[in-house]
Amino acid sequence: MKGECINDILIAGANGTTGKQIIGELSKNPQMTVYGMIRKEEQAQTIKALGGHPILADLEGNVDKAVDNMEAIIFAAGSGPKTGADKTTAVDKNGAIKLVDAAKKKGIERFVMLSSVGSDNPEQAQEGMHHYLEAKHDADEHLKASGLTYTIVLPVALTNEQAIGKIFADEKVDHTDNSIPRADVADVLAKSITEEKTFNKTFEISSGTLPITEALHNI
Repeated sequence: MKGECINDILIAGANGTTGKQIIGELSKNPQMTVYGMIRKEEQAQTIKALGGHPILADLEGNVDKAVDNMEAIIFAAGSGPKTGADKTTAVDKNGAIKLVDAAKKKGIERFVMLSSVGSDNPEQAQEGMHHYLEAKHDADEHLKASGLTYTIVLPVALTNEQAIGKIFADEKVDHTDNSIPRADVADVLAKSITEEKTFNKTFEISSGTLPITEALHNI
């Protein structure tokens, strides 16, 4: 598939901090129509203000209609730090798997997954992170086995600082005292949709020295 031909994109987790920034990034491209999956009607105006089109759907329910006529999906949803293990399983694992399956059923080829550093080895995680990373791991593996053209992005610790616009991107990056602004993660996910060097690859990212477009092109 050719990334430059993608026009209609669905963002899962559109009302989250990263999701909103992805919509803002992709909406700058006049050739793309960006749809934001939201759970509550009152979130619709926020999505519209960012240049997106709201779609009411719940990852814990049926998502088939949400993916109708889409050409690509970015999964940026998360249960959040204030919820328990059940919600993590329902959203980060089962919700992602459900969306992958819906994409496959509807013939959508392109799927970009926001995961996390450590999801490749959840058994080595600190106790409090084990369940979360296990859920991410299972969703990542399901996507890789799906036959879809995937990209799986594993950022280090996220911050709410202003975008830097420069990253390291590789199979493994240095995790020690390293972080990355959510705004840069959103930019990576948005650019990965059409950057063919990221197709069928899993890679880690942190703040670094290369402009994002160049870093992704060198993966």
